[in-house]
Amino acid sequence: MLYFTRWKALGIILTALIVCLFAVPNFFPEAQVKTWPAWAQRRIVLGLDLQGGSYLLLEVDSNYVKKEKLDQLRDDVRRVLREAKIGYTGLSTKGDFVEVRVKDTDAQAALAKLRDLAQPIGGLMGSSGQRDLEVTDATGGLIRLSIPQPAMLERMRKTIEQSIQIVERRVNELGTVEPIIQRQGNDRILVQVPGLQDPTRLKDLLGKTAKMEFRMVDTSVPPDQAQQGKLPPDSELLMSASPPPVPYVVKKQVLVAGGDLTDAQASFDQRTSEPVVSFKFNTSGARKFATATQENVGLPFAIVLDNKVISAPVIREPITGGQGQISGNFTVQSANDLAILLRAGALPAPLTVVEERTVGPGLGQDSIEKGELAAYVGSILVIVFMLVTYRLFGVFANIAVAINVAMIFGLLSLLNATLTLPGIAGIVLTVGIAVDSNVLIYERIREELRGGRNAISAIDAGFKRALATILDSNITTFIAAAVLFYIGTGPVRGFAVTLGIGIITTVFTAFTLTRLIVAGWVRWKRPQSVPI
Repeated sequence: MLYFTRWKALGIILTALIVCLFAVPNFFPEAQVKTWPAWAQRRIVLGLDLQGGSYLLLEVDSNYVKKEKLDQLRDDVRRVLREAKIGYTGLSTKGDFVEVRVKDTDAQAALAKLRDLAQPIGGLMGSSGQRDLEVTDATGGLIRLSIPQPAMLERMRKTIEQSIQIVERRVNELGTVEPIIQRQGNDRILVQVPGLQDPTRLKDLLGKTAKMEFRMVDTSVPPDQAQQGKLPPDSELLMSASPPPVPYVVKKQVLVAGGDLTDAQASFDQRTSEPVVSFKFNTSGARKFATATQENVGLPFAIVLDNKVISAPVIREPITGGQGQISGNFTVQSANDLAILLRAGALPAPLTVVEERTVGPGLGQDSIEKGELAAYVGSILVIVFMLVTYRLFGVFANIAVAINVAMIFGLLSLLNATLTLPGIAGIVLTVGIAVDSNVLIYERIREELRGGRNAISAIDAGFKRALATILDSNITTFIAAAVLFYIGTGPVRGFAVTLGIGIITTVFTAFTLTRLIVAGWVRWKRPQSVPI
C-alpha cells in the first residue's frame, strides 16, 4: 500500500494540481477573467441567497387549461360527426361536459365514432388502462363527453412541463446566469434569477402568454357599430395593444399562427429608423403567409398578440419570402422583449405571479460573511484538533484536507455550479468527513502498533484495513446525497451537489494523496516509531 511507482505518483499530483487550478478564476475580478481563454473562464456562480436577485412563484391557470381542453374536445366532436355525416344539434360546453344531440337512429354510430377519440392516459406507453375521455349515452339522442380527473391531471402535468421549457428559454434570453426554474407542487413554477435586482421586466416577460396570430381585419363592419353589438358571427372585437386603445373588428380565422415562426429579432426600419421586430416563418408558415397575402392584396390584416392588435398594416403586395417585420410604436426595449417572447414561443396557459421577493446584495453579502466565518471557525478547530491529537500525521491530514477543499472548488468551477448558503454548509461538512477518513486510518495504525507490528508494517496495514470501512461510510453518504439531489429542490440540491463532490474528493485524497505523503515520509525517514 505504501509503494508508488514514479508515474503513479506523478499522475496523482498532476490530477490534484489540475483540478485545483480550475478554482483559480474565482480569486480574480470577473472583468479580468473574461479576457482569458474560454476554457479558463469557468467559475462558481453565487446563488440567490449569496449575491441577491429575484424570486418569483408562478401559478398556471388550471381553469384555462380545462377550458382549452373542453374547447378542443368540442371541435373534435364537430369534426368527427361531420366526417361521419351524422347530423347533430346543440353542440356546446356545459360545465365540465361537452354535450351534443343526434337522432336516436344515429346514436349508436355516433357513440362508436366519438369513443374512438379516447386515448390511453400517458400516450401509447400508458399502462394504467385508463383513457382520457368518457363518452356516455344520456338517452334521447343526447351524448355527453367528459374528461376524467386523471386525464386532466396528466394534461396539467404536460402543461407545466411545457411552460417550464418556455419560461427557461425566456429567462435565458435575458442573458442572466444560472437561473433556477423548477416545478413546485401540481400547478406552480419557481423562478430564481441571481443578480437580477429589478423583477419588473422579468414579470412582464413571464406574464405574457405570447400567443401570436396573423388574421384578416373585417372591413364589412365599422368598429363603432361592432361596439354596439352589430358583430358578424365569424369576427370579434379586439383592442390595440398601444394606448390609446383603438378597436378593430378581426376575423376569428387564423391565417398563420406564431408556432410557424422560426426566428424574431429586434431591428430598425431602414426608412423611418424606428424600432421594429423582424420575423421569419418556417416552410409551412411561409407558404400559408404567401397564400394569404396573395389573396388579400389591398386589405388590412391584424397581427394579434394575446388577443390585442399590435399592428394592422395593409397588404400592398404578396409577401412570398417567408419573412417580414412588425411595427407598432415600439421602443428599443419593447421591440427586444417582443422578439424574446416570439423566439421562446407561446405559453400553453397564462401564468400568474403569486409570490415575489427581491433579495438585495446586502443580504447576500451578509450570508457570504457568515458562511465564511462558519467555514473558517470550523476549519481552524479541525486543524487544531488534528495537530494536537496526531502531531506530524495531523499535519499530513491537514495538508490533504486543504487540497481536498481546493479540489471541491475546482470541480464546482469546472461544472459552472451555483453555490448557495447550504452549499457552503456542505463544504464545511465535507471537511469533517475528510478528517474522519484520516482519523479512521490513524486509529487503525495505532491498533496495529499496539498489536506489536513495527512502524512501517503498522502504517501499511492501517491504510489497507481502513479502506473497506471508509468506502462503506462514504458510499452510503454519497447515496444519501444522490437521493437529496434527485428528490430535493433548490437549496437542498445545492447542498447535495457540494456534499457529493466532497465525498468523491475525500476518497481520492484519503487513499491517494495522504497515502502518497505518508509513503514519501516513510521512504525519507525510515522511521522506527510512528509519531501519532
